[in-house]
Amino acid sequence: MSEASFAQVGMWITERMGRARSAYHMPVLIRMDGALDACALVQACEAVIRRHPVLSSAIVEDDGLPVEVPGARPEVRLTTSSDLDALVLEETLRPFDVERGPLARFTLVRLAPERHVLVFVAHHLVFDGESKDVLVRDLAAFYNGRTLPRLTETYAGFAADERVRVAGDLAEARDFWGARWREPDDVIIPGLPEQRAAGSLGRRGAAFGKAYTFRAELPEISDISRFELFLASVQALLYSYGNSEPVCAIDVSTRTSSVRENIGLFVNELPVASRPSPDMSVVELARWLRTELREIYRFRAVPVARAVRGMRPRTALAAVSVSYRKRRDEPDFADLRTSVDWAVFNHAVRSLLHFQAVDTSDGLFVIMQYGSDSGSPDETPEIARIAEDLLTIMKNPDNSVSLDLRSDSEVAPDPTDLTGAIREIWQEVLGIDQIGDDEDLFDLGGHSLTITQIIARMRKRLGIEVALDVFFDTPTIAGVVDSIHASEPAVSTT
Repeated sequence: MSEASFAQVGMWITERMGRARSAYHMPVLIRMDGALDACALVQACEAVIRRHPVLSSAIVEDDGLPVEVPGARPEVRLTTSSDLDALVLEETLRPFDVERGPLARFTLVRLAPERHVLVFVAHHLVFDGESKDVLVRDLAAFYNGRTLPRLTETYAGFAADERVRVAGDLAEARDFWGARWREPDDVIIPGLPEQRAAGSLGRRGAAFGKAYTFRAELPEISDISRFELFLASVQALLYSYGNSEPVCAIDVSTRTSSVRENIGLFVNELPVASRPSPDMSVVELARWLRTELREIYRFRAVPVARAVRGMRPRTALAAVSVSYRKRRDEPDFADLRTSVDWAVFNHAVRSLLHFQAVDTSDGLFVIMQYGSDSGSPDETPEIARIAEDLLTIMKNPDNSVSLDLRSDSEVAPDPTDLTGAIREIWQEVLGIDQIGDDEDLFDLGGHSLTITQIIARMRKRLGIEVALDVFFDTPTIAGVVDSIHASEPAVSTT
């Protein structure tokens, strides 16, 4: 029996209050094509369980305090399925028994003779974002017949050392956060229901959520990191929506060198606030945030709730949260073609809006997760517009943070000038000032994602729905206009 870590204490309290739903469930999918040795993979899962005892732990109350104790051993289940999505949803939403365990589970799904998926789900109490990399790497090593050196530190040992470090930093951290902390204000985000935007984070729990994924681009700027530029872009987005002092909660790693190879919970959530001036560019905001983050990182291990007296329990420190992960190259499983779904949605959100950026060798992907609790109408069109606004900011970091992103939606297009309205949308999406009627979309640098963005803007502004195939068959403005006129019965107008 050992005291829970600070991060575990916060989650345990939220679980005890019945506010977590599936917000702390962390799924990972490993897709495997080829002649899988199922016995070897099961043995690899068992080896991972032995190597990382925290997966077999549980959290119980002892004299009013949460402590880590041995729990039930994670199961490794084999099954077949013709509906993988339904199975993943079921495994993701299936509750965990925090006090008894297991707090992780492995399910090997056979879809076809040479197609399998390993569905892993863990509770955040024993797992974090970087643990996903450790899990996949260790599974590949054991499946390939390699042996790994014993870990030098246990999670319980890390938690004990962390308490000593935090005790030494606490007085200075109280002074630091005393000058910075304030209760979150209501947040203005067009397209999200007002009652949720104005809700108190101290009273509400995790909400049932939806997710919207899109591919993004970030320019390389020598003196700031990609995370800093992404965070600045999100804060500029909030500022452009009328939030004069944007605040984002970010996940900060608390790992030390002794636990780099461990699975476990090594994360602290910290708020980052700014007060941009209207003439500040996004890059300048990123540079300011870089300096502020360096100050915040000095107290990365100290929970804000311990540094700020009188803070009420809450599921999130801010209405908008940001996470950013740079994914390593995926390890090879012998004789298999594998791919990893790193960002499987758990169908719950702790904040109003969460931006999860996953930076991979295949590009930068952003998953926007937002609450949708009460069967409200589908919010995808407005969520798509938020994504478009963020993309505009990310592609143009030299622009002012006070850019009016919504002005175009306030002016109705001239229905008599369909060609001109479509040309304007192409120019915006492609970032080109002048486009001729017969210029080929793909010669201009367009691609599949470009087309989906054009279609979304045509639907929203012009009330016109155009099939994706039209852009492949006639990839010019003139061709699209001709297709619309030739297919009037298939065109939906408002």
